[in-house]
Amino acid sequence: MNEVRKLIGPALNKFPAMCSDASIQRFLRARNWHTKRSAKMLKEALIWRLENKPNMIRWDDIAQQAEPGKVYKANYFDKYGRTVLVMKPGIPNPYSVEMQMRYLVYCMENSILDLKSGQEQMVWLIDFEGWNMSSISVKVTRETARILQDCYPERLGLAILYNPPKVFESFWILVKPFLEKRTYKKVKFVYPNDVDTQKVMEDLFDMDKLESCFGGKCTQGFDYVTYSNRMREGDKVMTDFVISGAPLPSDQYLTTLDNGFELSEDGISSTDETTSNLESSDETEDLQMNYNDEIKVDPNASKQSQ
Repeated sequence: MNEVRKLIGPALNKFPAMCSDASIQRFLRARNWHTKRSAKMLKEALIWRLENKPNMIRWDDIAQQAEPGKVYKANYFDKYGRTVLVMKPGIPNPYSVEMQMRYLVYCMENSILDLKSGQEQMVWLIDFEGWNMSSISVKVTRETARILQDCYPERLGLAILYNPPKVFESFWILVKPFLEKRTYKKVKFVYPNDVDTQKVMEDLFDMDKLESCFGGKCTQGFDYVTYSNRMREGDKVMTDFVISGAPLPSDQYLTTLDNGFELSEDGISSTDETTSNLESSDETEDLQMNYNDEIKVDPNASKQSQ
């Protein structure tokens, strides 16, 4: 971790949430503990965050996209305390790829902030009701994989593909090359009529809370008004978090004084004046200008496992 910090340089003080012990460990795991490749990956993620400001996206920016219930954060966790993100690819999406990715990033940021201390990962529940070949968008799939793997490494704990049709197997063959081995090994296929795979759901979820579309007993479906209220409350938490500059709640169990924060009875307090919300274009340019000088990477190592 110290080697990665040296390679990143001054940006450490500007990104306390992204450069915490726990965050650096995720990037190291994603690159098999290779320090230069991990630092390269982390620096690229920092540049991406400077340019896209994902933690500044708010509900009113993306609310219209959420209305059909195509992607939403569930109101329950799995038995391991992981946030659950529900996806329904069979629901049509008329928005551009860029807008879809902006909404996905909002959901990711909100889901990560909802993780409890010591729990780093989330679960994706993907419902294939209504899915057919016309639902396919290779570009959306590729961009989703890129953002997940490059900007949120080790945040996915498990992806459950629930009741995909037989024809999906052909599409899966096309999708797998976009995914690193470490990612697609987290994918599980579950079918309601298969006792063995259905047991996956019973082992992971409280069936009384799990939605009926995934074999659970909860018949209450997605309600846009209720969900809007939840997300607006989440926006307030996100704003407070950005202002505080503190490490993410899920990472606070590994927080040290070396990161500029200290633990107290009241929670986490900053020991310096840095914040996680950096908006200066000059700092983006500094990261990019120093990029090649600070990190030398083997040109033959173009792709490592996540």
